[in-house]
Amino acid sequence: MSPTVFPDPYALGRALATIVADGLEEASREGRPYVLGCPGGRSARTTYHALAGEVARRGLDLRHLTVAMMDEYVVEGPVPGEFRPVDPRLPHSCLRFGREEIVGPLNTAAGEDRSMPLDRLWMPDPADPEAYDKRIADLGGIDLFILATGAGDGHVAFNAPGTPACTRTHVARLAEQTRRDNLITFPTFDSLDDVPSRGVTVGVGTIREQSRRTVLVAHGPDKAAAACRLAAAVSYEPDWPSTILTDCARPGLFLDAGAAQAL
Repeated sequence: MSPTVFPDPYALGRALATIVADGLEEASREGRPYVLGCPGGRSARTTYHALAGEVARRGLDLRHLTVAMMDEYVVEGPVPGEFRPVDPRLPHSCLRFGREEIVGPLNTAAGEDRSMPLDRLWMPDPADPEAYDKRIADLGGIDLFILATGAGDGHVAFNAPGTPACTRTHVARLAEQTRRDNLITFPTFDSLDDVPSRGVTVGVGTIREQSRRTVLVAHGPDKAAAACRLAAAVSYEPDWPSTILTDCARPGLFLDAGAAQAL
């Protein structure tokens, strides 16, 4: 896969935000919904920030936008084997991230009359994970899914190495390397023991089957090894789940100079 390399994360974010904004405008003209698949965490932060700027600059109407988050940490409920999302007030909650770092700034940029309805921020439900795939399909699929990759094990969302290509939304046990990567993503974790061991996540099959366009973003020298692995991939490699990008519709690999330094 031939990557597109940008000088820094901010240029990368602006370029991807322009693609999303163009898609929003097109969907608005056609009178149809636009579904944006989003990861939490640091990789897409510059894109979300730049997208809010595009919304304000273009005066975009977000009332037809749905944001479909990739995953959420879960904890076991009172009944063994049943799971519930972590408290959305916690710093590592993906629901908190979606509300505060994606939808909040977008709606501020759009203004009250053009804001995205808050019930259009979607999360997979650990009590019924498979319903998420149907919910997305019923809306016509995901127009653009932004992906990120784990630096140490190539996880995408919470899909660990060894995940079969057909996997749909499910409750997953997080690999130890994934949890170690998340110590960097969320500095509020004091130790590995603080990182939840399970999460509800879209599957790699969900990403491949439901997305009309996919762009994986990686920036910083710590993602250089992951970038090399992705650039060399020609099909899905279960030991590096983010290689599902190669099997997706209209895939794109966006890197900054730091992530691309070993290519």
